[in-house]
Parts: sequence; C-alpha cells; structure tokens
Amino acid sequence: MTERRPLSVDLVLAPVDASDESTDAVAHAAAIAAEYDATVHVVHVLGEDVVRAIEAGRVDENEVAADGEAIMQTAQSIAAEHDVDLSTSVAYGFSTTMKLRHPGSVVLDTAEELSADFLVVPREPLSGDPGEVLAKAAEYVLLYASQPVLSV
Repeated sequence: MTERRPLSVDLVLAPVDASDESTDAVAHAAAIAAEYDATVHVVHVLGEDVVRAIEAGRVDENEVAADGEAIMQTAQSIAAEHDVDLSTSVAYGFSTTMKLRHPGSVVLDTAEELSADFLVVPREPLSGDPGEVLAKAAEYVLLYASQPVLSV
C-alpha cells in the first residue's frame, strides 16, 4: 500500500541571514526535504546596512563574501547531515530604488521564481544585530505566502 500524503513537496525554501534562528530554519527545511525526498534552496538575504554599503562602495567585499560563505557552508553541512541536495543564492533584502523591496517580498519573490513548495522562515527576536535581516519578514511571509510556511 502506498503512503498518501496531503502535500507534495519538491523544493523547500529557507531564507537565511547571520542569525542562529536561520541555522535552525535550515535544519527544519532539510528535515522536511528528507521526509519528502525534496531539495532545499537557501537564499541569503542581505540587510539594509550591507546593501547601502555595497551601493555606496563603502564595504569590504571580502568580508561580505566571507560572511556569506560561512552561512552557506553551515547550510551545506546541515543538508549533508540530512542527505538532501542543496542549492543557494544571495539576494538584496532592501533597495534604495524600489520602495516595495524588503526581506519579506524578497522571500516571496524567490519562492515564486523557484516554484518552491514549502517555506521555512526563521522567526527572530528583534535584537538589533546588523546581521539579523529576517526579524520582521516572517510575519509578512506568513500573511502573504501561497505555499505552506513553517516559522521557527
């Protein structure tokens, strides 16, 4: 007898930033992907301070790249532990030219572009740390996503 599942999942999207909650979100996304024989896509969402610094040419590109690489290596390790395939990308979570570009819209746009079936978003406390971009995005994603969302 085949197992009937109420949900079909091929791709799980996990937006991340530099927070511990993002690591938890990737772990949950990988566990869900393993259960459904799906893949995980991790999108590193850059915050307003970093985006403004990049656009103004006031950022150490090597430092930003190293931070991003560390985040993605953590995601790759978690995916490997769950034996799931992982793809990654980076997105600006803020724009100086597009009024409606913010972390929540970036998550939903990425989900749409990739045809994600399930979203796992970190729900973070507002500590004010510069690397924590997704603190306010979870509520927006929960309100407007057309896919099932797990907020962790």
